[in-house]
Amino acid sequence: MIASKGGAPQHPGWYRNTLADPDVEVQVGTAKLKARARTATGEERARLWEKALEFWPPYADYQRKTERQIPVVVLDPVR
Repeated sequence: MIASKGGAPQHPGWYRNTLADPDVEVQVGTAKLKARARTATGEERARLWEKALEFWPPYADYQRKTERQIPVVVLDPVR
């Protein structure tokens, strides 16, 4: 997940919530998944950011609008 908030100066609320409590439940269609959210760093973040730009090129514009590094959030499934 990309915490872009359209390039706003502050992180989106949902991202701050995952920092406070990384245990999340995600629903895609009718499927639900429990996961633990974590912020990607270093090489992992760089690789995932490039994938995100391939999927949604406007993320690059959002990054140019803000001084903060836009977080890339990884959801690791938990059972």
